Amino acid sequence: MLHGFLENSTMWDFFMEEFSKKYRVVAIDLLGHGQTGCLGYIHTMEDMADAVHAVLHNLRIRKAVFLGHSMGGYVALAFAELYPDMVKGIVLQNSTSRADSDERKKNRDRAIKAVKQNYTAFVRLSIANLFSEENREKFTAEIEALRDEALKTPLQGIVAALEGMKVRKDREVILHFAPYPVMLVLGKQDQSLVYEEHVDQIEGTEVKLITYPHGHMSHIENRDALVGELTEFFKKA
Repeated sequence: MLHGFLENSTMWDFFMEEFSKKYRVVAIDLLGHGQTGCLGYIHTMEDMADAVHAVLHNLRIRKAVFLGHSMGGYVALAFAELYPDMVKGIVLQNSTSRADSDERKKNRDRAIKAVKQNYTAFVRLSIANLFSEENREKFTAEIEALRDEALKTPLQGIVAALEGMKVRKDREVILHFAPYPVMLVLGKQDQSLVYEEHVDQIEGTEVKLITYPHGHMSHIENRDALVGELTEFFKKA
């Protein structure tokens, strides 16, 4: 289980408890997040994938299903490119196989500037925007808990991840030729990954699409429904 930007492995606590009854579940703090330190000014998705590989090698896990939220999905795809024989399946949750557009790259640069100018304001605003408007009041407690965890992320970790996401490769080809099952989860009101801009990446593929009516945080906003979909996916992978 691979968390997203400004998150850490604690985001999966409910899912770890749910799925560890039947599976061996590993949740990893990616570079510059949670308990994992920083390596440099930029953490590429390949750097993060190599770190994941090191953990799995240490645990003697030869093959796994990857569930990646947002940035975690980018890391899962980088891992699939680097270590294809170790992948049994991939779930891209509120994520995409596509590289950043030019506009998105500019937004990353703006974010780097903003977090350097006012770290706390940047983190607090970033977390709220991940939820659909109607859910921001409903999940007030969850948003505050997420902010508390996000504020533990060092400035260097935030900047390094933004730089890494900005230069990541397009890996849409994996969705077309993967010899294992892939599932894509998207939110209709996701402000981070506009639905209409990303749903067509699976045209002509075997990828299973799950669409929810809310924002970027399907594991919170649509938790029970997602657990059901993951349960079915894990059975087949």
